[in-house]
Amino acid sequence: MFDHDSLLKGEATLPGLLRARARERAGAVALRQKEHGIWRGRTWADYWRDARRVALGLWKLGLQKGDRLIIAAEDVPQWFYADLGAQMIGVQVVGIYPTNPWAEVQYIASHCQAKVAITGDQEQTDKVLDAMAHGNGLPHLKHIFCADMKGLRRYDKGRPDSFEQLLALGDQLIAEDLRAELRLDAAIDSLVPDDVNILVYTSGTTGPPKGAMLTHRNFVFGAYAYAAARQMQSKPFESLCYLPLCHVAERTYSTVLHLLTGGCVNFAESIDTVATNIREIGPTFFLGVPRIWEKLQQHFEFRMKDSGFIQRAIYRAGMKRGRVLSDRRAVRGKLTALGDRIEFAFWYATLFRNVQRHMGLNRSHTRMCGGASVSPETLRFFDIIGLPVGQGYGLTESGGLAFVQVPGRPFVQGSCGPAMPGVEWRIAEDGEVLVRSPGVFRGYLFDDKGTADVMKDGGWLATGDIIEVRGGDEIAVVDRKKAIIITSGGKNIAPSEIENALKDSPFVREAIVVGEGKKFLGGLIQIDFDSVGRWAAERDLQYTTFKSLTQMREVNELVQGVVDQVNSKFARVENIRKFVLLEKELDHDDGELTATQKVRRGLINKKFARELELIYGAS
Repeated sequence: MFDHDSLLKGEATLPGLLRARARERAGAVALRQKEHGIWRGRTWADYWRDARRVALGLWKLGLQKGDRLIIAAEDVPQWFYADLGAQMIGVQVVGIYPTNPWAEVQYIASHCQAKVAITGDQEQTDKVLDAMAHGNGLPHLKHIFCADMKGLRRYDKGRPDSFEQLLALGDQLIAEDLRAELRLDAAIDSLVPDDVNILVYTSGTTGPPKGAMLTHRNFVFGAYAYAAARQMQSKPFESLCYLPLCHVAERTYSTVLHLLTGGCVNFAESIDTVATNIREIGPTFFLGVPRIWEKLQQHFEFRMKDSGFIQRAIYRAGMKRGRVLSDRRAVRGKLTALGDRIEFAFWYATLFRNVQRHMGLNRSHTRMCGGASVSPETLRFFDIIGLPVGQGYGLTESGGLAFVQVPGRPFVQGSCGPAMPGVEWRIAEDGEVLVRSPGVFRGYLFDDKGTADVMKDGGWLATGDIIEVRGGDEIAVVDRKKAIIITSGGKNIAPSEIENALKDSPFVREAIVVGEGKKFLGGLIQIDFDSVGRWAAERDLQYTTFKSLTQMREVNELVQGVVDQVNSKFARVENIRKFVLLEKELDHDDGELTATQKVRRGLINKKFARELELIYGAS
């Protein structure tokens, strides 16, 4: 299809890759979705045909190269058809998080001047319609097409039309113009790797989101470099798509890596059914955000607590010996002593194989954790049971991953691995890592100043992350530059390591370390409602709501024990002297979290003024 060197340089376009796959694997299943309880597949030929119908339909509406289209939908096959179809004619695609409120939809759609919206269902359609009806509206947006028209039949005509009508417009163009398909083939041939094809709006933890302009080269380079680093080229690819496709990580793996490997992408029914769908599918590749890995671990450990005495004893013994073997494996990247390999085989047959099957990951050859830093203890759990999870580092502006842990190397605690093939890096005087590669983006849409702030001379991208070098050529992220806390005593403290240590506890869902300009560090802690609720029920402690649970003396004592344990691992200046339990769960709709579930630190003083006063007193 494409040779190694050209792919590593990003010398391909996504529609070109789709065309090649459709020719090579026309009858093979490319996409699979559960319908009425049954998994049903769509072939590469189906994928190619319906993406072309979208392209022709958009032409029929008058869209041209350089125009923009937004997709506001959960993960469904129509996402793929609209995404690749638009790109075939040079239309740039902008994803909208399904959790974004209408005001954020309005900001993004207005900022990028989108002309067409593809929505997933009534909820997402209503957001677009609200965005059109409020304030200055969306003057550029002319057409809305919805994948699932349930509940929309009585809406005004064209607000929205069905996705099937968009496909029908493509069929109509073919009937009217016998050369339409030839013109489409020519349009695909005319695309070049450096064409902007996708805009990803960043989370905006400290301000409004920026539209990062990414090219075919950016995505193809990043996905192929990852596949090369993880030695995936000859391995079967079957994945579960459940993270928002507008995020650069899910787009890279479910869309681009899928095109490169020719495997199959399965669409999760919802975020709540991920664990069940993993067991049904048995993916060979799995990308999980930290919370997913933590939940898989916690659910199994809770299950073990409810099992019999003998099972619990075997589990404790296996995990204890597995930890020893994990330590030895970390030294050389694999178990070298014959006795160690025999012992691991024994525990695999006795315990670990069943744990892997219970999670549905027994077929997986590559497991990835991305999106945020993860607890070392969570990673250790999966390594012990024979499912090592690779960490990586990258950002939207680097086209996804730039560093990744690779198999067969000694394990370096907290590392994100070495740089991927084709990635250069260096460290600025303040510890910020700068990267340069074919994956680095083209800049921010309509924001020359923002682009200049991060793009340095020579094509170097200033990432905004402070790192440490470990193991010679691997990096570990200390924290975001903007997150570093400077106390009144002048001590620089990176909060993320302390926060992650707190979140090692199953009782802590979220932790925010505060203390900028203060004499000591404080903590805003959100309990894990399920875990703490189970703990309270086991002790016959009565509660009714999240708030009532946090107000219980026993729960505060429980969390104080977690804080004391974490404090013992850090220097005194890094200890949390006082904490407050948040009385509600942090929420994206309330502006406390970004769409990727990161805390909006720029709003801490405003959103948590009452809690800060409880810690530090009135200022």
